[in-house]
This record gives sequence, C-alpha cells and structure tokens, in this order.
Amino acid sequence: MKKLIALTMAVLMTLGLFAGCSKNDGSDLKYIQDKGKLVVGITEYAPMDFKDENGNWTGFDAELATLFAQELGVEVEFFVIADWGKKFVELETKQIDVIWNGMTISDDVLNNTSCSVPYVLNAQVIVMKTENLTKYPDLESMKGLTVAVENDSAGETAAKDAGFTNIVELQYQDNALMEVAAGTADACVIDITMANNMTGEGTSYATLSKGPELTTEEYGVGFRKNSDVTAKLNDFLNKLKDEGKLQQLADKYGLTLADLK
Repeated sequence: MKKLIALTMAVLMTLGLFAGCSKNDGSDLKYIQDKGKLVVGITEYAPMDFKDENGNWTGFDAELATLFAQELGVEVEFFVIADWGKKFVELETKQIDVIWNGMTISDDVLNNTSCSVPYVLNAQVIVMKTENLTKYPDLESMKGLTVAVENDSAGETAAKDAGFTNIVELQYQDNALMEVAAGTADACVIDITMANNMTGEGTSYATLSKGPELTTEEYGVGFRKNSDVTAKLNDFLNKLKDEGKLQQLADKYGLTLADLK
C-alpha cells in the first residue's frame, strides 16, 4: 500500500511539473518576466552598442534595450555574441533572449527569428584608406582588392554580391576596420552606421574614408520564433516615436529612422 501511495504521489508530482512547464510554453514574455531580466545579444560597435568611459554599455540599441526592459518590468543584461555566425543558436538555446545589435533584416533573419518592424535605415559601404579612394573610382576597379568583412554578416553578403572574390572573414566589423588600417586588407565592407561613427577626421580611424554604398537596408530586432515579445516591442517603438523620444535618440547617435509599420 505504501508503495502504491508513493507511486501515486510521484505521478502526481510529475504531472504537476509538466503542468507548470506548460504554463510557460508559448509565452516568451512570461519566461523573461519570471526570470526578471532581458538578456540582449550584441557585439561591440559604435554607435549601436559600445562601452562608455565607466565601462557601462551605451549606444542607440543599448539605450533602447534598457528602456524596453524597464517597460517589461525586468533588468537588462548585455551578452556579447562571440561568433556572429552562431547568433541564432544563442537565441534558440536561450543563452540570449533577443538579438539587438544593428542587425540587418534579411531572409536569414526572417527565417530564424521573430523580427520586429524596421526601426533604423542602414547601408553596406566600402571603406578604405582615404589616399586610395581616387585610385579606385568605381566597383569595377576594386574587384581585385582584398576585402575584409564580418563573418556571416550583411557586409559579407554584399561583398560577394558585388563580385569581390578575395574576401577575408573576421569575427567582428571593427576587426575589418583594423585590417584596413593596418594595410593587411585593401578595403572592408561594413555598416554605414559604423563607418559614419568610426572613420574620418576626429575618429578612431582618421585615415579611413567611405567609398561607394553597395546596398540600402533596414535594421530589425530578432526574438525567438513565435515570440509574443515582438509585438510588445513594436508597440513600444511606435509609442516612443509618437512621443518624439525615438527621434531624439536617433539624433543623439546620428542615425536615420525607418518608417515604423
């Protein structure tokens, strides 16, 4: 009899555990709110996500993510994605809750995430040493150049689509800038948001300048597939836009907003 009671209790406890788990199934919002934090997957680059003089994360995306976490009633935690090519794996295994890092909306992103409305305009642009811009006036003259790109990025896709064949794949976009500055690559293809912020007079890469743009794009924020947090963010972005706060933030970081939908 005791064994039967124990077995019955074990079954009931197991059913209770499954019932408890099922309450969270399908609700990403509840999962995030229950644990009390929104884990934001990023890479470090200005003006979207970078550290200030005190070592705290700041930037357009970092500020937005912090405000959104407050809206959800949770803390924000920033997690640096070590390999951008594995960002979707990090998301699905719940190492992070969202990819929020100046991410270009592409078929790959749409197929692997629940993507927000477009919120910032972007382009992929060629960057090289300023002194070399006159030597290579168009794409045709650049085809034989060694071009650095971030692995599995919109820049890599744009470089290949433009016909470049000598492509060096690197971990981050800022690594691509370093290669050009060091002379180990002739040019790089990166987001224009980064190029505007980090190249030219008075920047970290004063000897580098922008060349032609290869694409025009839009940034989106990627949550897990079928996440119910995506709609929350879309509503939040539209609220900030209506209040004028989104434009203020864009002006602060020199960005151009997309038309929210």
